[in-house]
Parts: sequence; structure tokens; C-alpha cells
Amino acid sequence: MNPDRTPESLAPTRHQVLVGEEMQGERLDKLLASELEDYALSRERLQALIKEGRVTVNQKPETKPSFRLKEGDALCVEIPDAQPIALEAEAIPLDVIYEDAALLVVNKPSGMLTHPTGRERHGTLVNALLAHCGSSLSGINGMIRPGIVHRLDRETSGLLMVAKTDAAHFHLSAQLKEKTARRDYRAIAQGQFREDRGTVDAPIGRNPKNRDKMAIMPDGRAAVTHWQVLERIGDKYALLQLSLETGRTHQIRVHMSHLGHPLLGDPLYGSGIDKVIKLKTQGQLLQAFRLSFTHPLTEERLTFEIPQDPELTRVWQWLSEL
Repeated sequence: MNPDRTPESLAPTRHQVLVGEEMQGERLDKLLASELEDYALSRERLQALIKEGRVTVNQKPETKPSFRLKEGDALCVEIPDAQPIALEAEAIPLDVIYEDAALLVVNKPSGMLTHPTGRERHGTLVNALLAHCGSSLSGINGMIRPGIVHRLDRETSGLLMVAKTDAAHFHLSAQLKEKTARRDYRAIAQGQFREDRGTVDAPIGRNPKNRDKMAIMPDGRAAVTHWQVLERIGDKYALLQLSLETGRTHQIRVHMSHLGHPLLGDPLYGSGIDKVIKLKTQGQLLQAFRLSFTHPLTEERLTFEIPQDPELTRVWQWLSEL
């Protein structure tokens, strides 16, 4: 058991939910993902817990993530202590912006996965963190995502907070849910912005036609993105600053595409203009450049900011000369 995991520092390992009228007909895994958001448990992690028999419905184990719930159903979820990590520590250089006994802030480069997947188990940020921190990483999110409080897409560069203890993980995750942690991004988007700033408030869910993509879905999870134009190149491109209220998968990329302003270089949600102008970049031009949160132990407000990613600067200069 993690020595930092105590009743005073964390929510209990058993969590109960009573299904209300508004939850009628909801999938078990989807409802738990919403109800247990404070625990920073991924949808995949919850599905694994269900299949392991760690979720009961009316005191009987339910092992189907797709099980449909009825009003009045009583759920109980057991969140086990972290198990030994079956991943390889790899001595990959890390750009550590800040570190203490509770957490790290790292600058993830573009091209690096945040955590391993079923297909890729090497070369990720988690592999590098295991080498850097040893066993001093939180275990709330399971063996595959030790320490990972939030993630960045492979080709998105920038700042991530990483928890060393379960107590810090829970505290930081709660800040994300309560919107007291702030995450700001830079991006290059396509098209003419008639306004200087705006907000996208549109729910996001898994695209039913392509499971690798997300989409604006009426029954999706709430998602809010604020954007501001910093510079323009005529009516073709804009350098943006964006701020997240929520942290859905591919949120900025989906929201900007929804507005008709896809991020340049985006292989999933882009317009295809990259091939026309022969843009040479490895993915969406998006950087998490500023991160602000309250330290879980000292309660000091911390803000970290890094310079603009050289790739964004290079491409912006190249576009201005076309």
C-alpha cells in the first residue's frame, strides 16, 4: 500500500452511487466516469475494474461495462491500491520544470505519448518518469498511467503536472474538476476570425463512425474552450491563445474544427490544407505553454510558463513568407 494513502489525505477506496431519475438508462461505465471524476480514473481503467468484478449493482457484481442502469440502483465501486508496475523504466531525457516531494511539472515534447497503450509500451512519458522517480509515483490511475493526472496528445507539446503521491493526485484532480487549475495553450489555426475572442461550449463524445476520433455529440460530456487571436496572417491563418475549462479528449482540436478553424497540421480534424501548401510538421501545431494550480501541501499558488515552441515559431514565420 502507498504510505501516503491515508483516510485523511484521500477519499475512501469504496465509493457508492445511487442512480437517480436523470441517470435512468445510462451505461454503467459512462455513469461511473462522470461520478468518479475526482479520482482521475480513465474510462478504460473503470471498464477494467468492472470486468474484474469490483463494481456491484444492488450488492451483486456486474461485469459488463455496457450494463444499463435503472432508477434506484445502488452502485458500489472498489478502487484497489496500486499494484507493482509492469512497465520498463527508460532513461529518456526529461525537461523537468519543477519538482518536489509531492509532484513534478514537466515539458513534454511533441511526438511523445503521455502513457503506454495496448500497442505502444516504450518511449512514453511514463517510461521516462519511472526512470526519473522510481516507485515514487501515484497509483490511483492504475499500472499504465502512474502519476498521470492529465494528458496531452502525442503531437501536442507542453506542460503537464505529475503526482508523486496518491494524496497529491487526488488534490490536483479535484482542482481540474473544480476549474481552479488553469491550462493555457498556443496554436496555429486556419481561416479568417472575424472576432478577436470567443468561447466554444459544445459537448464532446466518441465519434460513433470512427472510434479514433471525438465529435460534438448532444449526449457527450460538457466541454468549454476559450480562444483569443494573438496575430493574423491575412484571412488565412491565426496564432491563438486558448484556455480550457474542461479537459476532454482532443478538446481544442475538436472545438476549433467545429468552428471551421481546424488546427494546422492536425491529421484527424484538419482540412487537408497541409498537403496543398506542403507544410512539413509532424502533427497539430498546439502547445500547452502555461499551467497554474494550487500546491496540494503548501496551498501556494504556482504558475509555470514556457517560451513558444520553436516549431510553432518556425511554421508561423514560414506561413508569413508564403
